[in-house]
Amino acid sequence: MKKIVIAIDGYSSCGKSTTAKLVAAELGYAYIDTGAMYRAVTLYFLQHHISLTNPKEIQKALSNIDITFWYNAKAKRNEVVLNDLSVEDEIRKMYISNQVSEVSVIAEVRRALVAQQQKMGKKRGVVMDGRDIGTAVFPDSEVKIFMTADVLTRAKRRQQELLEKKQLVNLDEIITNLEKRDLIDSTRAESPLRRAEDAYLLDTSHMVIEEQVDFVLHKVGSKILNEAYSEQQS
Repeated sequence: MKKIVIAIDGYSSCGKSTTAKLVAAELGYAYIDTGAMYRAVTLYFLQHHISLTNPKEIQKALSNIDITFWYNAKAKRNEVVLNDLSVEDEIRKMYISNQVSEVSVIAEVRRALVAQQQKMGKKRGVVMDGRDIGTAVFPDSEVKIFMTADVLTRAKRRQQELLEKKQLVNLDEIITNLEKRDLIDSTRAESPLRRAEDAYLLDTSHMVIEEQVDFVLHKVGSKILNEAYSEQQS
């Protein structure tokens, strides 16, 4: 069966990553969390005190950054590896969330990571989630999904995720963070967050994760069947 690229874009805490992981597992596809890549770069920049207004410093830092993904069998999860060190837990902390949009808005950063993401998905058979997959990274994705949800629902989900990691954060602080990230992501000059014209809209405000996964799998199944039928008719 022909393998395709599934692009899942949308706002923070809509369930993109969880949905994408489960869809990838169901299809036997690779899963790439592009948001985690921007978080890893943010962590590196903070650790090395990289100035966000110094292009030369940024370019030099990017040349020293290697981001990969690996499966931790002991923890039973996929993890982001920055320069041979797993940073999965660190990049999910609130201080990274507060900075990641300011790093991801930088054109040099986006171009470098988009190039890596395109290389990762070159052979197809991949589910990729982020902000600009269907518009900039893989505009030729066979299936594009754009996820959204109301900000209160998203904030409560994010708060629960943080609690599970033993991080107690006030709900108002999370709402402020989400609204700030939404504004920065949607108005940046380089690859802004927006719904591709051919992307299916998925509002997860009142959906459980199983319904979200079923929605995506249904669209994927329809696409594959339609393409197979078209090939038979040609």
